[in-house]
Formats: sequence, C-alpha cells, structure tokens
Amino acid sequence: MLLAAGASALAGVVAGVVAARRSRSTVVRTTDVAPHALLSTPSMEAEQIEVRTDDGALLHVLAYGDPDAQPLVFSHGWTCSGMYWAPQINAFADRYRVVVYDQRGHGSSEAGTRPLGPDVLADDLAAVLDAVVPAGRKAVLAGHSMGGMSIIAWAERFPEQVSEKAAGVLLASTGMDNLVAHAALIALPERFPRVPVKVARPLLGAQLPLVESKFTTRALKYVALSPSASAAEVDFCEKIVLGCPPRTRGGWGFALSTLDIHEGLENLNVPTTVLVGTADRLTPPVHARRLAAGLEAAGNLERLVVLDGIGHMSSVEAIDAFDDEVLHLVERAGAVVS
Repeated sequence: MLLAAGASALAGVVAGVVAARRSRSTVVRTTDVAPHALLSTPSMEAEQIEVRTDDGALLHVLAYGDPDAQPLVFSHGWTCSGMYWAPQINAFADRYRVVVYDQRGHGSSEAGTRPLGPDVLADDLAAVLDAVVPAGRKAVLAGHSMGGMSIIAWAERFPEQVSEKAAGVLLASTGMDNLVAHAALIALPERFPRVPVKVARPLLGAQLPLVESKFTTRALKYVALSPSASAAEVDFCEKIVLGCPPRTRGGWGFALSTLDIHEGLENLNVPTTVLVGTADRLTPPVHARRLAAGLEAAGNLERLVVLDGIGHMSSVEAIDAFDDEVLHLVERAGAVVS
C-alpha cells in the first residue's frame, strides 16, 4: 500500500465527486462520537479464527460481532495490518459480522514459504473466505490498495467463487497494473518519462528499517495522505506502517512493482464500486478510472466514487464516505439485517 506504487491509464466512465451523504443510524459515524474516536483500538472482543494456508503459513484473522449477522470482510494494503480497519470495526461491529485479517507477513500473520505474488494474495483471501463465510451466505468484500488487488487477483484465480462468496465488492485506492509508471509521488513535467520499472523495483524492494522521526512523519503524510489530513489520522497510519517488518515491506513492494491482474475485473460479476481520492499519490484517479472502465465493459460496475481532496488512506481520511459505500453495497445486495 505504501512508499511507492501507482496505477494505470485514463479512461472515462462514470465519475462523480462524492461527499458523505445522508446520516445513517445503522453505524457509528464521525458526527456521533468525539473527533477521531473511530480511530481508537476496538473495545469489542474479537474472535480469533485460525486459517492455515497450503504452505503452512498461519494467517491472523479476527472476527467481531454476531456470527449470524451479515459478514463484511476487509482486506488491508501494503505495509498495514488488520488494525488499519479499526474505524470500520468500530463503526460496523455492533450490527454486522466484521472480519479483518493480516496479509501474509504483515501484523501477526506468518510469511510462509511461497514466492510473493498475486496468486498468493488470491489464495490467502480464498482461505480466509472459506473460514469466515458460512455455506449459503455471502459477504461484502472491501479492499484497500493491495487489499483491493487481493480481491481482483482472487476473482481472476477463482472466478467460480465470486458469485458464491461475495454479495458486493468495494475497491478503494487500488490498481491492477502499471503501479510504478503512474504513481504521482513526484510531479514530473509532461515531457519527462515516468520512473522505469527496472529503476523503481529495487527501491520498492528495499528492506531498510523505518524509524519514527519527524522526517518519517512528513514523508508518510506526503506519500499516503492528503495535505489536509489531521495529525490524528497521520499518527494512526504511521503507527501501523512502522510496525511492518522491513522484509515484508520489501518483499511485497518488489512483487507489486510488476503486478498485472486486469483479467480479474471480468470475473467480478457482483455489484462492484471503485473509490479513490483526488489527492491519492500512490494509486491516483487514473487507476480508478481504468478499473471502472474495465468493470463497466464487463457489466460489473456499480459506480465510481471520487472523493475530493482525499489521499491514499481513504478509509481513514473519509470514514463516513467510505462506510456509506460499504452500506450501499449491503443494501444493493438486499442483505440488510433487520
């Protein structure tokens, strides 16, 4: 999710700038609590579910809320962990079954022995869904950055599982290919070529440790959040990112630099929303528009949501707007729990 990645080429479709819409009583909203209260560590006790992959890696999976409620499964991005979804756990867990997991090598999940790549993202998500979505039920899936890539890779690798396991999909701040070429980390004049993959890939794969400092904080805010992001939002993201092991950060950064999973869009045959912030430097709106165009061509696009002035960490900077899209997909699927 972080440090350098980008997205793909412009193709127009549905666009619209969306602010937080009507207030909904079904979830906790930022207008209902003290400022940034939703960023706090969830107080609800979680059920820990053991998910072991084919190569023996143990994935750390947490489930909150009523096991019989509508499942919502959240997949986080590069250098984060399941606790990136604390705002959504705090907002949804009193009404829905909220499931989060640490991607392989992140948080408390083991790295395993497989070479990292989109097939691993797909297989791990499939294993999680098999463990947390009961037979005959369907989940709303939400992925941020590499988490969105996990969902697309899963759809590409397991097309038969999409309509079986998913009621709807939210792809936030993500891309499907050309992540290096279209990152907007440096404002280059139009006549200058983008950073070549062969140059960027070793940088993304670097395993240097990140330490807490004023420089790190400023760099993180520049790369991953918008200029208007609050100190609390930056601090929340920084704590999570600094907790990522350098080997994990470098390994997945190297793997993502040549990612190409565009064929998965055709298989996402459930209502699928694409969401992006206009200030996203890592996966700028060019990616979202390409995703939306591909989904629309396949007849799978629900809508494209563009959040004005929001950076890469869209589910942190625009909690209510992000959560509204999750609820829209739940309602769209007719899966609202009475």
